[in-house]
Amino acid sequence: MSPEEAVTIISQAIWVIILMVSVLIIPSLVVGLIVAIFQAVTQINEQTLSFLPRLLVTLLTVILASHWLLQEITDLFMYVFNAITTDIG
Repeated sequence: MSPEEAVTIISQAIWVIILMVSVLIIPSLVVGLIVAIFQAVTQINEQTLSFLPRLLVTLLTVILASHWLLQEITDLFMYVFNAITTDIG
């Protein structure tokens, strides 16, 4: 395997990691911001008010995006395994 192929595989793996983390984190960040604004406006400082909506949104995002996330990681593994077999044989 040439260094260029190794760098390509690593860059694709990093890109998949960034996509997967972004899909899971960005909705939670948006909900956390909305809840923080709501808490600042109403001056309610309840910890569960900020934690529970973010937890629910993250779980809902995992449920809704799980098929896509699994497909992305499967595509990456198939690409890596195909690259290994072409280099060996």
